[in-house]
Amino acid sequence: MSDEKLPLRNENFSEWYNQVVLRAELADYAPVRGCMIVRPYGWALWENIQQALDRRFKATGHVNAAFPLFIPMSFLEKEKEHVEGFSPELAVVTHGGGQELEEPLVVRPTSETIIGHMYSKWIKSYRDLPVLINQWGNVVRWEMRTRLFLRTLEFYWQEGHTAHATYEEAEQETRQMLDTYTRFAIDEAAVPVIPGRKSDTEKFAGALRSYTIEAMMGDTRALQSGTSHNLAQNFAKAFEIRYLDVNNQLQYAWTTSWGLSTRFIGAIIMTHGDDQGLVFPPRLAPIQIVLVPIYRSDEEKSAVMPFVQQVAARLSNFRIKVDDREEVTPGFKFNDWELRGVPLRLEIGPKDVQKNSVMAARRDIPGKAGKTILPVEQLDGQVGRLLDEIHQALFERARTFRDANIHDPQSYDELKEVVQHGWAFSWWCGDTACEARIKEDTRATTRCIPLEQPGGSGKCIVCGQPASEKVYIAKAY
Repeated sequence: MSDEKLPLRNENFSEWYNQVVLRAELADYAPVRGCMIVRPYGWALWENIQQALDRRFKATGHVNAAFPLFIPMSFLEKEKEHVEGFSPELAVVTHGGGQELEEPLVVRPTSETIIGHMYSKWIKSYRDLPVLINQWGNVVRWEMRTRLFLRTLEFYWQEGHTAHATYEEAEQETRQMLDTYTRFAIDEAAVPVIPGRKSDTEKFAGALRSYTIEAMMGDTRALQSGTSHNLAQNFAKAFEIRYLDVNNQLQYAWTTSWGLSTRFIGAIIMTHGDDQGLVFPPRLAPIQIVLVPIYRSDEEKSAVMPFVQQVAARLSNFRIKVDDREEVTPGFKFNDWELRGVPLRLEIGPKDVQKNSVMAARRDIPGKAGKTILPVEQLDGQVGRLLDEIHQALFERARTFRDANIHDPQSYDELKEVVQHGWAFSWWCGDTACEARIKEDTRATTRCIPLEQPGGSGKCIVCGQPASEKVYIAKAY
């Protein structure tokens, strides 16, 4: 860990983010431009995200499978809108084994095409539906401007792909998975996301309708944190995914896809972090509790360390770490674990041993205000309640910050000011020309048309024409 202080978030948020990712050892830059190496601490966080989502997916009837990394170029060309949307980002393999390939292969940017091809082989009857498959893997998109976790050439994610007999079933699946992402973000990550629909301009290439969860970061920029798409019959028609219905009539299936990636790690960092470093939500933190022994002599050590081990044993149901390093001071350890965002620190010295207690320090409340003495009896229950309190406090703090930075401008000129340092929540007529004007004038984009609308109607913030929906507008990562 560097002895230099982190940049202050309100002075250079971008550099603060880069430094905290590197110094907390979440990730590092790879030798290939735009790629990242996810270090063990960062991967442990991703594993916890995976497990939390995977439980939810399986509870809704989904199963995991694996599909190839290489996709024939002709597959992407079958769905016109899809290939147009992804063509600038494709990595293409033209040679293999020293020979030029008969057909170029695309390193998957997403798997709708290869999975559509396989579904056309597997689905023959209404009895084969629905198909509910998810895969965990990596994808490649040739981004020009990259940043660790937020936008890299290669990243890790899950992508769900389902096939259904009717439009209604596909739409219900799309909305169910959006809700799954929303609940995960709030209940596991303490990130107060807003679920909504993407505009036609911002939707996924090849989708009928795209839904998103949008989160506000600590610099008020938006981050698209997970998406769910109703693909209608676009890919079914491109790949001949057809089935015989109950009347023995041949029908095209209705398909969906949905995904959440390592970009969500960026959401956690930028939503909860502070000037001391990371602040991890307890339910996803790689280490939930760090135990720091404090002693000055071998005699004190001989009393403290067995007590520390007893405490550790009592907390075995949590993800814990005993920091028994002897080459650094307790103060150094405190700063180190604050940087790494561990939610709860337990300090244990000779006086604590005598009192059969520990000093607990909350990461989300710095200084003495966040400290409390906990008796060792029922420690596991007390710690569990503290971690729940930390989760709720992080969520409330992030929601309060978000709501304080969402504005309802009364004119287009006011909107142009608002989106420089916050979000606008405004009436929009739905015209892409108005949307394009906002982007050209401010570099902000429509983020989502929230599912929860205020009701009634208003006038479009851009053109003044009648509008029936409000939309969030913000600059985004």
